[in-house]
Amino acid sequence: MMAAAPAVAGDDAAPGIVYAQGAKFDKSFNEAAYTGAERFKAETGIAYHEVEITNDSQRVQALSTLIRRGAPVVGAVETAADRFPEARLVIIDTVVDKPNVQSVVYREQEGAFLVGVLAAMASKSGTIGYLGGMDIPIIRRIGRGYMEGARWAVPAIAIIDNVTGTTPAAFVDPARGAELARSQFDRGVDVIFAAAGITGFGALQAAKDAGRLAIGMDSNQNPLFPGTVLTSLLKRVDDAVYDAFTAARAGTWQPGVRSFGLAERGVDYAMDDNNAALVTAEMLVKAEAARAEIIAGRIRPAEP
Repeated sequence: MMAAAPAVAGDDAAPGIVYAQGAKFDKSFNEAAYTGAERFKAETGIAYHEVEITNDSQRVQALSTLIRRGAPVVGAVETAADRFPEARLVIIDTVVDKPNVQSVVYREQEGAFLVGVLAAMASKSGTIGYLGGMDIPIIRRIGRGYMEGARWAVPAIAIIDNVTGTTPAAFVDPARGAELARSQFDRGVDVIFAAAGITGFGALQAAKDAGRLAIGMDSNQNPLFPGTVLTSLLKRVDDAVYDAFTAARAGTWQPGVRSFGLAERGVDYAMDDNNAALVTAEMLVKAEAARAEIIAGRIRPAEP
C-alpha cells in the first residue's frame, strides 16, 4: 500500500510518495513505485519527496507532513483524506471511498493464473508450491489464481501452499521464506511461487540452492537468479505512480477506483534473456491461450 497527493493542475510542486512498510529497494512492490516516480522526474525535471516507514502507524504522520509541505503525494489513508480534503491522494491495493482519493487496484489473480500455467508445465515432479506473505485477501486471491491456472494447464498437478504470517512482518522475513521453501522442496515441490515481498527473496535463494525453480512477484525478479527464476508476476505499480503524478500535473486526475488486469496490461508475466531457456514454446502457447480466455471473459480467475 502507498499514498500520493498529486499536485494542483499545472503546478510544478514536488510530488510525494510514502512507501509500503519495508525497504524502498526491495526489488518488488516498493521499487516498482520508485521506478514510476523516477520516470516522472526524468521526464519533467520535477523532483519528488519520499518517505520510508517501518510500521503502519507512521503512515498518517508521513502523509500529513508531505501534504503540509505542499507535496503532490502517492499512497493514502482515510484519516489523511478527511484531514486534508484539498489534497488529492492515491492509494494502491486498497479501496478508499473518499472524494479526494483515487484507489488503484489490480486483478493480480489474472496474472497469477498465467504463472500457474507456466509453473505446472515446468514441473517435473508434478508438485508445485505457493508461498504467500501476510494472510490477507489479496495474498489468498493471488494463490487461488495461481492454483486455478496450474490445474487448468495440468489437471493432475499437486499444490502445496503456505503463508508466512499474520502481520505485516510476514513480508520482511527472508529467513522464514527460505525455511518454508525448503520445507516445500522436501515434500516434492520443484517450482515455488513467492508472493511475499522481501520474504520471497529467501524462497528464491532457497530455490537456487536446491536446484529448483521459483517465480517472483511485483517487479521483474528474473535477473536476481538467472536460470532459477522461471518468471515473475509483474504488477505495474510503476505505471500507477507515474500516471498519478502526470495526470495531477496535467489537470486530468480523477478520484474513484481504477482496476487493472491483463486487458489493461496492469499485470503480466516477465520474459527476458534470464528466463528464455526455462520457458518452452509450448508453455508460452498455453499461457497466451489462457490470456486470451481471461481477456475474453471465458475464464474468471479466483472468483468468489
